[in-house]
Amino acid sequence: MAKNWKEIKHKASPEARAVMKARVAKVIDEMPLQELRRARRLSQVTIANTMGLAQPEVSKIEHRTDVYVSTLRSYVEAMGGELEIVARFPDGAVKVSQFTDIGEDEEERAPAHT
Repeated sequence: MAKNWKEIKHKASPEARAVMKARVAKVIDEMPLQELRRARRLSQVTIANTMGLAQPEVSKIEHRTDVYVSTLRSYVEAMGGELEIVARFPDGAVKVSQFTDIGEDEEERAPAHT
């Protein structure tokens, strides 16, 4: 017989509850792209249309372990987000700003259409 989550949670010790809470927070803080997309209730087709790609290309992006920063940025923006890259060190974290204007630099260099 399946057990009710609320029953299990209330019977757990405070230490066990703290461990469960930490695990849930980590799952929420770290997700693969496809899970993030699903959590935002978006389809691959929706992302593809926003990015100007075919749906199979979005699937490829979601399954790659190595993507261009510009591709990742476009994917995140297609979900309505903003990509930030942060370098974490033992003595603190630093936002890497080198990639902030990737799309804007490319647009500035493109010749104007007349």
